[in-house]
Amino acid sequence: MLGKPELVAKGHFDDVDMAMMIHTGSRDGSKTRSILAESSNGALVKQIRFLGKAAHAGSLPQLGINALNAAVIAMNAIAAHRETFWEKDTIRIHPIITKGGDAVSVVPAEVTMETFVRGGSLEAILDANRKVDRCLRAGAMAIGAEVEIHTIPGYLPQRNDKRMGRIFGENIEALFGPGEFHIGGHRTGSTDMGDLAHMMPVIHPYVVAAEGKAHGADWRINEPQHGYLTPAKLLAMTAIDLLYGDAAPAKEILADFQPAMTKEAYLAFQRGLFKKERYAYIEA
Repeated sequence: MLGKPELVAKGHFDDVDMAMMIHTGSRDGSKTRSILAESSNGALVKQIRFLGKAAHAGSLPQLGINALNAAVIAMNAIAAHRETFWEKDTIRIHPIITKGGDAVSVVPAEVTMETFVRGGSLEAILDANRKVDRCLRAGAMAIGAEVEIHTIPGYLPQRNDKRMGRIFGENIEALFGPGEFHIGGHRTGSTDMGDLAHMMPVIHPYVVAAEGKAHGADWRINEPQHGYLTPAKLLAMTAIDLLYGDAAPAKEILADFQPAMTKEAYLAFQRGLFKKERYAYIEA
């Protein structure tokens, strides 16, 4: 997953003190023109490959090793963990099978999956990731297949700066009137602004300009002015407010901000998440 993590690695944020961006929101998920959550989930990415043995599925299935069955067992094992997660950690694990086999008459010898492991804190994500790895190995062991597990760093949990958020909210209400800005709560999606939030003050608000479900086929921008022009106005207005009076508001925010990671610590942490393992059950 590229984006801001890659820009951080290449040094493009080395001379940046704070950051803000705006995401288009849907009226289906908001009663106000703009919302700013206090926080949101981070995520890890998993790419998985189960390897079995092909055989004729009709005449000689007993000679095959069904990689699809191994994947299904792994997915059921992941689902069985759902009640073991703390609600406060807002864990979300949502695997999909991207390849289920080669032909209906052949025992599947290669099956691939992808999933995110999302959570509200780094500790929760890493704990859930360990459980997912156990489930994947269990699926392979149960069928006698092999599994390759490729873990890739995704995004860190997001924390929005409240004072930057209030300044932004005042501009929302200046354009749209009182009550059109809501701040608070936690979102269980993920954003690469979470990576920046570990190093500098950030905000990642939403401005409603669409209808339909996020990432759904019915999602579309139905208010082009608020989809394209309003965010530019709000970013400019907020930047002016932060820089007013020899940048006194911005300097005050920076003086109180305590980064969770330096750039060096961030890069070391993310690079340390890369892992590729191959597990094969061996009979004792």
